[in-house]
Amino acid sequence: MESVNQTASVAEFILLGLSAHPKLEKTFFVLILLMYLVILLGNGVLILVTVSVSRLHTPMYFFLGNLSFLDICYTTSSVPLILDSFLTPRKTVPFSACAVQMFLSFAMGATECVLLGMMAFDRYVAICNPLRYPVVMSKETYMPMAASSWAAGSAASMVQTSLAMRLPFCGNNIINHFTCEILAVLKLACADISINVISMGVTNVIFLGVPVLFIFVSYVFILTTILRIPSAEGRKKAFSTCSAHLTVVVVFYGTILFMYGKPKSKDPLGADKQDLSDKLISLFYGVVTPMLNPIIYSLRNKDVKAAVRNLVSQKCFTQ
Repeated sequence: MESVNQTASVAEFILLGLSAHPKLEKTFFVLILLMYLVILLGNGVLILVTVSVSRLHTPMYFFLGNLSFLDICYTTSSVPLILDSFLTPRKTVPFSACAVQMFLSFAMGATECVLLGMMAFDRYVAICNPLRYPVVMSKETYMPMAASSWAAGSAASMVQTSLAMRLPFCGNNIINHFTCEILAVLKLACADISINVISMGVTNVIFLGVPVLFIFVSYVFILTTILRIPSAEGRKKAFSTCSAHLTVVVVFYGTILFMYGKPKSKDPLGADKQDLSDKLISLFYGVVTPMLNPIIYSLRNKDVKAAVRNLVSQKCFTQ
């Protein structure tokens, strides 16, 4: 009962963001806003072409449409809050809104990890077992696969958000971040967070470690199969069908490893600079990856490129 009263005493959180660097706020406001508009436009166009173009009604493009919708949801859960914080002197967010934002961001991130694994399986079947592809990746298979990705990500986020929001916060409500990032919020708790740490570790293994291992094994088989193709043209054509997905995977997981794998500075001055660096890297991770995904698929996939070109030409013709 005491912990509930302590938690209830914190009605809102203060987002520190770039408060210590006010000159950067207006610059980053314009930059992040432009990137957010590109995300909405690029991923919106991908969703439109995967839905409207009949020859793109295949498992690979169904997953791509899900990925684009997920990127829009992920950025929309945090970018408006970030943009508002750049313009508002007092950067506050209500306790309940913080919980909702935390849930949505975590859910979208966890879902994308699983979805990228599903897309790797789709490419594995298409290249290693092409004759069985229509049977294995039927509509009755790939639609539940995508739905399970969303369900798993949402369930994991619900658990982590519930554990975090039940903690007592004894007056310290300043989050050293742009958003209600779960690790930044846990630092404010005035209680033992060992259960949260263990739960987060298990979740990371399931949603980061397992998909990475699955994707790695899938591409080992894919590359082995491609190298067995006798003609150079055949190898190039086979690799082109999975190069976009592989690029997205490298960008997504490479950024995560860079964010959390680099060493921490022990020097106080260096720690302050690294703190700013960490926040900016986290900020750009939240917008750069969703912005690059439609660009990568548009540039490295002939079917998507042709569909976008036809869609644009049709719109211009009708006008």
